[in-house]
Amino acid sequence: MPVASVSQFQHIEKHSTASQSVGLPIMVNGCTGKMGKAVIEAAISAGLHPVPVSFSCAEDSGKIVQVGGKEIQVHGHSERESILASLLREYPNLIAVDYTVPAAVNDNAELYCKVGVPFVMGTTGGDREKLYKTVEESKVYAVISPQMGKQVVAFLAAMEIMADQFPGAFSGYSLMVKESHQASKLDISGTAKAVISCFHKLGVSFELDQVQQIRDPKEQVEIVGVPEKHLSGHAFHLYHLISPDKTVTFEFQHNVCGRSIYAEGTVDAVLFLAKKVGSKADKRIYNMIDVLREGNMR
Repeated sequence: MPVASVSQFQHIEKHSTASQSVGLPIMVNGCTGKMGKAVIEAAISAGLHPVPVSFSCAEDSGKIVQVGGKEIQVHGHSERESILASLLREYPNLIAVDYTVPAAVNDNAELYCKVGVPFVMGTTGGDREKLYKTVEESKVYAVISPQMGKQVVAFLAAMEIMADQFPGAFSGYSLMVKESHQASKLDISGTAKAVISCFHKLGVSFELDQVQQIRDPKEQVEIVGVPEKHLSGHAFHLYHLISPDKTVTFEFQHNVCGRSIYAEGTVDAVLFLAKKVGSKADKRIYNMIDVLREGNMR
C-alpha cells in the first residue's frame, strides 16, 4: 500500500501555505488526549504552527481531530516512520511533542531518533534509562521531563538544591505522600517520584509503594478538596514529614487544577529546543530546569 505524502495530508488543513509562515512547526502526538489538545491550543496561542498530522494508539487511527480551529489527521502505528520522514522533509525545522501513553514512550523516542526529529517528551513512564540511552546514542536534541509546569519545576529545583546542600537534614523523619490525579492517570506521578528522590538524599526512608494514589472522584472531592469541575484534570500533591518523637512536622504541598500550566510550559520547552537546535548546541538532552535557567519564557 503506498504511503501518503504530506502534501496529501494538507487538504485537511485550511490556509496551509499561510499558516506555515506563522511560526515554528510542531507535531503533537497524542492529540486525541486532553493534554495533547491543551498543548495544541497553547501552541496556536503562542504563534506556533501545529502540523495537521499526529500519531496515537491504534484505536484512534483514521480519526480527524479538531482542535483550536485546526483539523488533524491521526495515524496509528503502521507506516509511522515514512510519514514522519515525509513531514520532516516538508518541515525541516519540525519539533515533535509527545503526550501519548507510558507504554509508547520508548518506541516513540526510538522513532524520533531514527528519523532525526528533535522532540519534547512530556509523557511519563516507560524505561527512562533506556530513553536517555536512545537519545544519547542518536545525538538528537530533546527536552525530557516528567513535569512541564514551570512553577512546579522551580519547586523541584529548590528541593534538589536542598537535598544536595543539606544531605541527611531530615534523617529519622517519617514521610507520608498523597497524590491525587484524574482517574485516567494510572502511574505514580513523575513529580512525586522526583520529590521522593530528594527526600531520600535528605535522609528519609520511603518506598514508592507507600505513595497513596487517590483516583476515586468521591474521595478527591470530599477528602482531598478537588473542585468537581477539575476532576478530569488536576494534580494535588501533599508531602508530610514528622519527626521521630512526633513533635515536629513539615508539609510541602502543590495543587494544580487544569492543564494550562503544563501546556504553556511545553510550548516554552519547544521554543527553547528550537533555539538549541538552531545554534547547534553541544548539549543534546535537556530538562525543564534547563528551560527555566535559560529564561525568555512567555
